[in-house]
Amino acid sequence: MAASGSATKLGLGRARSAAKSPAIAVAARAGFLGRGVIYLLIGFLALRISFVDGGGGKQADRGGAVAEIAEKPFGMALLWLLGIAVAGMAVWRLSEAAFGQAGPDGRKAGKRAMAAGRCVFYGFVAYSVLSFAAGEKSSGGSSDKSSKDVTAKVLEWPHGQWIVGAAGLAVAAAGVWIAVRALLRKFHKHLKMSEIPSRARKFVDFLGVSGGAARGVVFTVAGVFAVTAAVRHEPGRAKGMDDTLRSFTDTPAGPWLLILIAVGLVAFGLFSWVNARWRKV
Repeated sequence: MAASGSATKLGLGRARSAAKSPAIAVAARAGFLGRGVIYLLIGFLALRISFVDGGGGKQADRGGAVAEIAEKPFGMALLWLLGIAVAGMAVWRLSEAAFGQAGPDGRKAGKRAMAAGRCVFYGFVAYSVLSFAAGEKSSGGSSDKSSKDVTAKVLEWPHGQWIVGAAGLAVAAAGVWIAVRALLRKFHKHLKMSEIPSRARKFVDFLGVSGGAARGVVFTVAGVFAVTAAVRHEPGRAKGMDDTLRSFTDTPAGPWLLILIAVGLVAFGLFSWVNARWRKV
């Protein structure tokens, strides 16, 4: 029994060492690079919607970003690299879920649960990008259609309205949480601030605050649309990222609010690259 316990502890120790290995760090940094590319493209596509009526038929979401890359020379090769990079993010989040994050409180159950959720999310993103690169064109489809289809199916379930409403509230709450943490500069504790050149720190703060706030607003508004769809039992009220971004043009601020959000998403893409360089992993 003692030998068995020792072997188990040895195995866990080796697994934890592997989770902190240079390979996992490389996977995490590649993941931040990939995430940055996606948000940069979404931000630029949103700007196109602001300045070009309808955005020239382009979607300002992950599907639109993937399609944009595919149209470029060596686009499919770039998509394979992007998908592998985002898969690296999923692997890193999985290691955090299993063995805890960097920092003194990294092993708390709540943080590990959040890491597990992020692992699933980035795993899905990586799968969709790699599937598109492999020829499954439906994987790069509209987030708006997917949101409406999923909402319609769930609303048909017993207590479906409550499920959709709860999901919408969760997304909206996550958006508020993301925005507030960005405004409070909570990202400082995740970055190697002492290694960032002093002249660059203000720019890093600008990217982190504006990027996180814009991302949080988009999540919050998308969540509110989902709650509205549940309350009114109308699947068409649910919106993906593209329709959510376009909805900002319907406000009294018109396209200017969308421009502000789009610039924020570009900033978040650049901030992801800052994480690729200086994130504690």
